[in-house]
Amino acid sequence: NIWPSSRIDATRAVVPFGVMVTPIKAIPGMPLLPYSPVGCQGCKALLNPYCRVDYHGKIWICPFCQQRNQFPQNYSDISEHSMPAELFPTYTSVEYQVGLKVPGRPPAPPAFLFVLDTCLTQEELQGLKDSLRQVLTLLPETALVGLISFGTNVSVHEIGYSECPKAYVFRGDTATSSDKLQDILGIGGSGRPAGKQQPRGIPNAPSGQPALGPAGSGGPGQGRFLLPVSECEFAMESAIEDLTVNNFTREPDHRMERATGAAVSVAVGLLECCCAGTPARLMLVTGGPCTRGPGQVVSSSMEEAIRSHKDLENSSTKFFNKALKFYSQLGQRLTLNSHVLDIYACALDQVGLAEMRPVVEATGGLMVMAETTSSHNFRTSLQKLLDRDAQGHLTMAFEGVLEVHMTKEIKVSGAIGPVSTLDQRGAAVAETEVGVGGTTAWKMCSLDERTSVALYYEVINQHSNQMPAGQIFTLQFVTRYQHGSGEQRIRVTTAARRWADPANPNDLVSGFDQEAAAVLMARQAAYKVDYEDSFDVLRWLDRTLIRITSRFGDYEKEKPSTFRIHDAFNLFPQFIFHLRRSQFLQVFNNSPDETAFFRLMLSREGVMGSLVMVQPTLVSYSFEGPAPALLDVSSICADRILLLDTYFVVVIFHGTTIAQWKKAGYQDQAEHEHFRTLLQAPKSDAEMLMKDRLPVPRLVECDQNGSQARFLLAKLNPSSTHNTQSANSQEIIFTDDVSLEVFMEHLAKLSVNT
Repeated sequence: NIWPSSRIDATRAVVPFGVMVTPIKAIPGMPLLPYSPVGCQGCKALLNPYCRVDYHGKIWICPFCQQRNQFPQNYSDISEHSMPAELFPTYTSVEYQVGLKVPGRPPAPPAFLFVLDTCLTQEELQGLKDSLRQVLTLLPETALVGLISFGTNVSVHEIGYSECPKAYVFRGDTATSSDKLQDILGIGGSGRPAGKQQPRGIPNAPSGQPALGPAGSGGPGQGRFLLPVSECEFAMESAIEDLTVNNFTREPDHRMERATGAAVSVAVGLLECCCAGTPARLMLVTGGPCTRGPGQVVSSSMEEAIRSHKDLENSSTKFFNKALKFYSQLGQRLTLNSHVLDIYACALDQVGLAEMRPVVEATGGLMVMAETTSSHNFRTSLQKLLDRDAQGHLTMAFEGVLEVHMTKEIKVSGAIGPVSTLDQRGAAVAETEVGVGGTTAWKMCSLDERTSVALYYEVINQHSNQMPAGQIFTLQFVTRYQHGSGEQRIRVTTAARRWADPANPNDLVSGFDQEAAAVLMARQAAYKVDYEDSFDVLRWLDRTLIRITSRFGDYEKEKPSTFRIHDAFNLFPQFIFHLRRSQFLQVFNNSPDETAFFRLMLSREGVMGSLVMVQPTLVSYSFEGPAPALLDVSSICADRILLLDTYFVVVIFHGTTIAQWKKAGYQDQAEHEHFRTLLQAPKSDAEMLMKDRLPVPRLVECDQNGSQARFLLAKLNPSSTHNTQSANSQEIIFTDDVSLEVFMEHLAKLSVNT
């Protein structure tokens, strides 16, 4: 919250300078303004409370470029006693309702295209049907829906054909081009590629190009393959009910012939034609890896194992690079039209999420991992995606654009999150890129109240031009998006921070936000490990931490016993300790699909959620009540219940005595009501933790010394192991990992000698 005022001082501070932005977070009391914002004629930043205003001359001065701007005519009555809401000092975040995308035309409803895998068992397919029937009841009546099923081949269901069930079948071993798809389906219009069609709502379409009319009537293929729920609910339910297990015979010792890539390619082409430039979600449900056609991740023969992390490290993968390139190209086509890909992987084995991650991340889609289509987290996640607000509108937003403005002493290095670049270059773009850089604006095809983006900055002010201590600088974040109601909105957040006093080293320390810094470091490390060797990323983390503690610690040189770290940094080393051990950097005991899922979720979650991912929370329950517990093996006691929240998994762990009492059935006896209450307390808290999460976490209940106790033991600090047993611990962990105490001892030694 306090930044050094020169490039040299910023380099010495070591910590990356950045901001965690949740573009459309719900803010109580934030004004919703029914008019368009006023922009600067120079840098295009928007009017905010930090602008200097000449009420007499009706002029305002932009705090970013110092441009003098005249107020528009509708602001002629403003004065010091009659200010617009965006100038109120308390309204640093405001939102504008700027009307419809195309004035005079109703907004295009969102489209939901379900792409369903039929290479499932009969029970799994029935579970999928039950889930989808429930989802149809949750969709708005105006929302467009469509259905594609796939197995060995791909079937596009024409739900608008009322005479009988009708579907177009495409080969699963080849990719179908947009032109060929339109010709086969009879929806080509002019024969031009779908991605180049006239966007919906633009009048005076070129000759031969169908002019797209009001919602529900435009777009070739709407009325046949995509219809409003109110018009096709029965036809859609019938088509889902008629789905059968893939009827191609599977050879012995072979996997099912599954054409996932071909199905996604056909779905992308269909949305390009039917919903060009309008919001749409492609919702893929798959039960196994693609073994046929484009996007293939493994052969059908069981003799060949699906790729592992070791195969990726040794570059001995047969299909990975080709599939990655295929899905990356599909991602570019989806982002061009602001369409979204969601993947629901319902399988015990890998399905190819590592290859599909780039397209999900670029489009801001959702990734869910479940064991079966009947599992609680699959069904609940599918339903929570369609949550409504108090007015009955979907909470999801579409077609977002995030733009940043800053003072001339700062440049933006890049963003890490569910974004894609808009290549908006300029003087405010830093030479050093972090994440998706080289621009001051990013596209967000889909976002909600939880979606968060990490922005990284670089201080470029020269040391010879020191800023006065205490002087403020401003950062502005402008998010344009389509609200769930269909109207266009602009959220403007302007933050003011001050420059540090170079003569007072403690001034910079007092403004350090260690939680945000830990998350910024975690996102950057998880991003780097995709392109660099994991060992090099760990060394980068270690060197950064040592430089920070050496710079801001209090010690006598070469005397580790005198080492003390400033209170503003006291939690930062343990965040890094847990980050080094986390599933984001360590791939042991994780598949490439699991690693892709974990890193994707880290790149989109806010500060609090990300901290829970890196350093899980632990609560201990006893007859005295709940209490926070150390994330340490010493917290395990025979007469306690532990509640561990890792964000992805919520664990309820019973000590040996509690487990024995539970097995004896004491909770069912009237005289042991307190024990029954004790057992129920962590379950109630676990439900509260899981209620607002998307995807919904997995709930695990286990007993001490049970097989599933590994979910807890893997996250605890190993202060007591088979090599170094502690007298204060009733449990040990069989591991060679160092404990937090040993980590801090070595950190102190290295810091005082640096």
